[in-house]
Amino acid sequence: MNKMIKSFGWAMNGVRTVWREEVNFRIELFVGMAVVVLGFYFKLAIIEWVVIAGCITTVLSAEMVNTAIEDLCNKVEPNTDPAIGKIKDTMGGFVFIVALGAAIVGAMIFSKYF
Repeated sequence: MNKMIKSFGWAMNGVRTVWREEVNFRIELFVGMAVVVLGFYFKLAIIEWVVIAGCITTVLSAEMVNTAIEDLCNKVEPNTDPAIGKIKDTMGGFVFIVALGAAIVGAMIFSKYF
């Protein structure tokens, strides 16, 4: 049980670190919270909530993976390097595609309310 509590603490430390260091994470979390408020306002159906929760979780998780990989790249090669740049650009593109997909899903769900 003690190991599980420690693991939870380390995980929360990771979330706090990303919150403090990544502006995009804070923006994405704010957008996710705004979507939740809209969901309550429009009284979304349970399946819509499931999809929205999945989208929010996926975007925030993608941002955390991006941050971890970028930090690892910076540790491995602190100088400018084309291969590291390609990895970072690819991860940025990954987050962009996930966020774009979530925005499209959100537009599909909320379009009937506007």
